[in-house]
Amino acid sequence: MSDFSDRVMNLASEGAYQMMARAQALEATGKEIIHLEIGQPDFPTYKNIAEAGMGAIEEGYTRYTPSAGIPALRKAIAEDAGNRRGINFDAAQVVVGPGAKTALFFPTLALVRPGDEVIYPDPGFPTYRAMIEVAGGVPVPVALREEQDFSFDLDAFDRLLSPKTRLIVLNTPSNPTGGVMPLAALEHIAEAARERDIWVLSDEIYARLVYDAPVPSIAALPGMLERTIICDGFSKTYAMTGWRLGYGIMPAALAGRVELLLNHSVGCTASFTQIAGLEAIQGPQDQVDVVVAEFNRRRLALVAALNELPGVHCRMPQGTFYVFPNVTALGKSSDWLADYILNEAGVALLPGTAFGENGEGYLRLCFANSLENLQIAVERIGRALARL
Repeated sequence: MSDFSDRVMNLASEGAYQMMARAQALEATGKEIIHLEIGQPDFPTYKNIAEAGMGAIEEGYTRYTPSAGIPALRKAIAEDAGNRRGINFDAAQVVVGPGAKTALFFPTLALVRPGDEVIYPDPGFPTYRAMIEVAGGVPVPVALREEQDFSFDLDAFDRLLSPKTRLIVLNTPSNPTGGVMPLAALEHIAEAARERDIWVLSDEIYARLVYDAPVPSIAALPGMLERTIICDGFSKTYAMTGWRLGYGIMPAALAGRVELLLNHSVGCTASFTQIAGLEAIQGPQDQVDVVVAEFNRRRLALVAALNELPGVHCRMPQGTFYVFPNVTALGKSSDWLADYILNEAGVALLPGTAFGENGEGYLRLCFANSLENLQIAVERIGRALARL
């Protein structure tokens, strides 16, 4: 039988997982692949965090917890996130979940009604469109323009606003572009949200992976705290992708609704994972600084190397561990190039179209890999492109 509901008929797998599976299939045949497709740190979870998690299991932290998270972790998140953004948060505004995607999906389910319009970035994280459609909303993509450092095209944003706009999704720093939205753009969006009574979901999962200056949060702007959901988590900052630990910060009334969605879906987040998260926040932060410095070293080297390739132009990302080079001069589609580079160069990367229609003409490479491997990857790509 294939009589599925409309809410799942348009769902598709994230391109990164599809590319990883294809790359692993090639590896199974003996082909050597350099993986630049999956967005996760290549460092192990920091030792103090791993030890806290393992110690928690030994101490019996293996049972159910409150659906919104253990009180100590919610309080620690509120204090840490507030200090970093210059905002006073209360623990009642924090909802912990198994991964940051719960802080994307569940607030959207709680707020968006059938027919409501949701503005989101394109190119952008594929889950944005998926969660909008599952909620019964109407996806309204707004282009991120390279000439504007991949911030919102504000003229297009203004044209897309309508009486049906219920929610605006932001992601800064951005996956896949590495762009950071300047304060002026956030102020422009905030003004529209206040005037039209629109919610904002700000995905700030990469907020600590920045290289030039701290990233402003729209939640800190006047009148925005009561209408903003912050999505964040531990995966990128603390190399905890497999631990599945994320959180949302939102008005307390909405947090109560999201807690109920967690209660009736996943129940709760693993208690030992939450203890590890508590150590991540309250423990030393020097390892984060070391890793960001290493990512910065790779960022500079990779962008310089890519810009040496004929037909390739790569802007310097301001945050994340992704580069998003422009390859339109090569005269091939992004999908074709990603396939060609995988098969001919043995380098797994993603086409920009894995992140939306406006990603055409671009490729995404994750530089969470060794500098040596990045250099070899660019050399291989260069040789493959020379054969076009």
